[in-house]
Amino acid sequence: MWKFIYDHWRDGIEILILATCIYQIYRAFRATRGAQILVGLGTILIVLTLISTFFQFVVISWILKGAATVLTLALIVIFQPELRNGLARLGSNRLFSFSNKRQLAFLERFADAVINLSKKRIGALFAIQRDVRLKDYLDSGVVLDAQFSPELAMTVFHPKAPLHDGGMIIADDRVAGAACVFPVTERQMKDRSTGLRHRAAIGLTERTDAIAVAVSEETGGISICENGVLQRNLTEKQFREKLSEIFFSGKPSHETDPAPQLDRKDPVPPSSDSDLVSD
Repeated sequence: MWKFIYDHWRDGIEILILATCIYQIYRAFRATRGAQILVGLGTILIVLTLISTFFQFVVISWILKGAATVLTLALIVIFQPELRNGLARLGSNRLFSFSNKRQLAFLERFADAVINLSKKRIGALFAIQRDVRLKDYLDSGVVLDAQFSPELAMTVFHPKAPLHDGGMIIADDRVAGAACVFPVTERQMKDRSTGLRHRAAIGLTERTDAIAVAVSEETGGISICENGVLQRNLTEKQFREKLSEIFFSGKPSHETDPAPQLDRKDPVPPSSDSDLVSD
């Protein structure tokens, strides 16, 4: 047994590296249009290879071998967005994000703002920047560089405000910009009620590691999106718990305290019966 391990330990490490790479590729490509293309292309190549091997088709085998180089370049072009996003995620590091207490204070204000907007049924779209910078999307809107507050969010997304269209980008605890244009997902949505605001949240989180939060103008429902996965119609408690889970999980090992919860001692007061905006 020890002789076998001594002779093949390099093979075990090689298998582990390959398995890790394949899994990371799967994580980067799943739920994207590129995954559908990759599955279709892989199926065609496997079928052609099996047929040419079984029937000993010389010409098809020669074409498959000769097309390997061209196919590699074609895959790089086809999957360029997914490859760029995957490399950006691979090079990210969250160990140096802003401090725990400061982040907790911001998330409490942010949760209050989203819940207020939900109760007033004011549509909104937020993007919380993490490791991948959102400068390209910030350039499409209006730069603000302001301290985030529920009052500012309510002012920006007021239906008659000039900046209510588009999304608000938050970097650390500051509002970097508003009225920003986010990319809409190209996936086919099974739920036809998924509006443009929610599709933009999915599209942005497919391309970056940002967290997107959307408030429905029609229902007041709160949705949160991470890595292209959208969770809709969250309650106030579920929304606060989800924020805590996203931003306080995976902390360095020396932080032994449990993840802070966003349960405010001074809960947001219920909204009045009348809407903020008249019909």
